[in-house]
Amino acid sequence: MMFPDGGSYVCKSCGQTKEKGKEQTIVTKSENRETTVITENVATLPKTRIACPECNHSEAFFVIRQTRAADEPETRIYRCCKCNYSWREY
Repeated sequence: MMFPDGGSYVCKSCGQTKEKGKEQTIVTKSENRETTVITENVATLPKTRIACPECNHSEAFFVIRQTRAADEPETRIYRCCKCNYSWREY
């Protein structure tokens, strides 16, 4: 897996580097597999209609996580589609 480091992506295990912004597909060292790197803010999470407490926009991405004990309800984490403000509801 490649991670951003300055102006390039660097593989932590093999040390291979790839310049940012040149391609969205990065070929690994073995040359028989390809890994796609998403360089844009692509909406892959589900959306819901909820008012953002920061800008009052009415749409946000959300994920559900079990942050407390299993017998307690899950936590809903939201991120505003407009201003990227994050908040949670228990």
